[in-house]
This record gives sequence, C-alpha cells and structure tokens, in this order.
Amino acid sequence: MNRHHWWRDAVIYQVYVRSFLDSTGDGIGDLAGVRAGLPYLRKLGVDGIWLSPFYPSPQHDHGYDVADYRDVDPVFGDLAEFDRLVAAAHRLGIRVLLDIVPNHCSSEHPWFREALAAAPGSPERARFHFADGRGPDGGEPPNNWHAMFGGPAWTRVTEPDGRPGQWYLHMFTPEQPDWNWREPAVAAEFDRTLRFWLDRGVDGFRIDVAAGLFKHPDLPDSPDPEADARTRDSVNPLAWNQPEVHGVWRHWRAVCEEYTARDGRERLLVGEVSVPSAREHAKYVRPDELHQAFFFDLLGAPWDADAFRKVVSEAMQDIAGTGSTVTWVLNNHDQVRTVTRYGEPAEGSGLGAARARAAALLMLALPGAAYIYQGEELGLPEVVDLPDDVLTDPIFRRTGSRARIRDGCRVPLPWSGQASPFGFTSGTESAKPWLPQPEYFAEYATHRALADTRSSWHLYRDGLQLRSALDQLGEGSLRWLETQPGVLAFTRGDDLVCAVNFGTAPVPAPVPGTPLLASGPCLPGELPGSTAAWWIDGS
Repeated sequence: MNRHHWWRDAVIYQVYVRSFLDSTGDGIGDLAGVRAGLPYLRKLGVDGIWLSPFYPSPQHDHGYDVADYRDVDPVFGDLAEFDRLVAAAHRLGIRVLLDIVPNHCSSEHPWFREALAAAPGSPERARFHFADGRGPDGGEPPNNWHAMFGGPAWTRVTEPDGRPGQWYLHMFTPEQPDWNWREPAVAAEFDRTLRFWLDRGVDGFRIDVAAGLFKHPDLPDSPDPEADARTRDSVNPLAWNQPEVHGVWRHWRAVCEEYTARDGRERLLVGEVSVPSAREHAKYVRPDELHQAFFFDLLGAPWDADAFRKVVSEAMQDIAGTGSTVTWVLNNHDQVRTVTRYGEPAEGSGLGAARARAAALLMLALPGAAYIYQGEELGLPEVVDLPDDVLTDPIFRRTGSRARIRDGCRVPLPWSGQASPFGFTSGTESAKPWLPQPEYFAEYATHRALADTRSSWHLYRDGLQLRSALDQLGEGSLRWLETQPGVLAFTRGDDLVCAVNFGTAPVPAPVPGTPLLASGPCLPGELPGSTAAWWIDGS
C-alpha cells in the first residue's frame, strides 16, 4: 500500500471524549481517560483518533458551541494534559485529529458578547450575521429560514439601551450564532486557531459543517424554509455550499502544507460535507482543498446489494476521480448506531448485528480511508429507552420530539464489570455516568469482547490487521463481479475477493486453504481464481 500519504487509506477512530473514559470520577470522560485508553486503540489497530470538541463551552450542544477555540474546558483537563495525550499517542504511532467548528461559536464567546454590547453596523457585529427585522417595528425575522435543530434561524436581541433591536442568525440553536466569513477578521482568527494547535503537534482537523461558513450575501427567503429542520441536514441552498467556501479550504490546505514542509509530517483536513451528490462532494477534495470529506451516502444506503453497489460506484467515479480517495463512514456521534439502524425487529434480534458486522468488513475492504465511531467495534446497539428527564440533545429541548435525537449513541462506553458504570469512571460503583448505561451493556463490555474471539471487537481487529497485511487492500481500485441477486462481490487487485450476502441466497465461499475473514457461516461454492477471500454474510 502507498504509505507516503498516510491519510489516503488510514482508519481513524472517533473518540467522543465525554463518553470514552472518565479519569476523575465525575461521570464525564476526559483527556486523561483518552490517554489511558490509547493502548486499547493501539491493540485494535487504528491509525489515528479524532477527538470531539473539548474546548471551553457552556455545553448547550456538547462542545459544538465553542467559547474559546484555543484552550481546554476544565471538565476535560487542561493544555498540559492535552500535550501529554498527543505525546503518548505519537509514541504508539497513533495520529491525533481535532474537531474544529468554524461555522458557529457559543453565544458566550467573547466576540459575540462584544457584538451584543456594540451598536448596529459596528465592526463587532460584522463578525456575525446581524440584520434588521422585517415589518413596521422590525418584529419579524429578516428571512424565513429555519434552524436545523428546530425553530426559526433568527433570534432578536435587546440593544444596550434596552430596546428590542436587531436579529442574529443561528442555523443550529440560539446559543450557536453563525460566524460571518465575509468579514476578514473571522478568517484571521481561525488562522490563529489552526496554528495554535498545529504548533502543539496535532496531525490535522476534522471540520464540522464544512459546507457551511458562507451564506447567500443577500440573505433572501428560501423557497423551502423548513428543509433544514425537516431533514435535519444542510440542504438550504442559500445557507450552505456557497462557492466562496472553497477558498477557505484552499487556504487551510496551504497552512497545513506549510507545516508539512517544515518537518515532512503530513497534516490532514477531513470535512463533514453534506451536499446533494457525489459529484458536488468531489469539489471539496480537489488537490488543493480538503484531503478528505466524509462520504455519508454509504451510511444512508438501505440494506440492499444494488443500493450499495450504486453508492460505491458513484463514489469511485466522482470522488476518486479527483485524485483523492473516498472516505467511508458507517456511523458517528450524530447517527443511530449501526446495529440498531440495520435491525428489523420482526426478523429477530441478531439480524442487525449480522448486518453491522458485514457492513464493517465491506467498508474495510473498499478502496480509500475509513472512520470508526467508538463502540461500533463492540457491536453496541443504540440505547433507545433513555428517560426524557436525562436527555440532553438540544433537538429534544427545542422540538419536544425524540425523533432522531443523538443521546442514544452517546451513552458512555462499558469497559468492565457487570453493573454501571462498567469501568467507565474511576469513581465507585455509585458514580453515575453523565448518561445512564443500560444493564445489558455488561454483554458488550470491552473486557468480555477481548476475551471472546467471536466478538465484533475481534472482527474489527482482524479486519484491520488484514487491511495492513494484504497489499490488495487500502488505497487502489475495485472490479465488480457478476453475482446472483442479493449478493455483492468485487475483487481488490487480481487475487482478493470481497463477497457480501445481503439476502438469504447461497453465496460462493472461498477456495479452500486461502486466507479468510468471515462474519457469518460460509456456504457451498467457490470463487474461481482467487487466492484470498473476504467473506461476509449479512443475512
């Protein structure tokens, strides 16, 4: 495999810091906990970690409302602990990516507080989207846009003299005002932030809402104002994916390459890019822009061989055609866990687990890079029965609906033992994790997974080992094979076959005596001419 550009086929593990491992006994994961868990991740075999936001924040959206981009919130540790974490990760050969949030900040950010105290038309307000309201008294929002997390995308402020005043834009919650990237001071401030963390040794950044930043300069009404709230996605074409955003990524890429030129260590930019098509997605990973952008279409595809083949083919044509590699993802901190998402209760409780295992091996067999969300390697299901009084997702607070809320995939990991906190917190057994863990988490605890060679953990570990050992995997291309309905099969190189059973039809099994990684029972048959097989049964 091509290891010169490490990111092209890297496997990165997403660490949701507050739910990974708690070192202080307060029920919230922290940076010291991440450091303690690094040997576990090394054993799993990942190339790097992506840390969710740990910056000072009032936590209205669990750190995605940043009050200070260049420090550590005391609940997670301090800068000295961060430096120890980076050094420990590098000693183990694990790269460290930070989550950066350039579309919006916290309403407690000093610059936003300055904007509230300043007059309309001031330089302080120019850093955000402040506008006069409509109607005779300015009592109506400046346009009809809706926020992704529910409700209008505008909030009216009280001016310093006590009168109702202008409105400010927030595409998520009122506590997350959107930056105005047409104001040069904003770009300069983020330059300082990038360099602050690069100087501390980080290996790159995951960029939140990377298709955001710029809004249509006239802020006109949307023909479908509720699109973002209805889909809970970045689909308003007036608020997202504006052409000017590509200039930001070209500049950030130049900053990263400046650091690479100093020491030969490549820094990575990976974007959270929600756009209408693979072709539009490809624009973000042109040679002078982002190195990678998450390709969410695989995550969103129904469990169907034809649907998966279509998604993979479009990605390979449009994204890999730019010279980048596809960045595959099946889950993250915003999505229902894979086991639950693929499950069909009428078919039995094991179906979702079988499909999740199959999907994981399929993803690891595809050309390009892959990202794994913490707990997926344990086969954790979504926690769907959290009581209303413990839910913290702002979507629930703003809409009153439990539909697509994200707390269920963020429940702290189980590490050991038979009862909560399952080794997650260093406190006593009476210590309560910030979200309650169900009793059945005992079945998925890490210590049990490592001891059971049939567990999902071993499936992931073995897949990652084979991915490193077999030259056919990682970066490269694939060739589809003709199969019976319900089966997806392709070759990597000339002598490795990946075959996935999406249904119940018999699927060819590998030639006897060849290397095999199986997530289900092998059925009769053979794959002519193959010298290695990657057998996956999702039925």
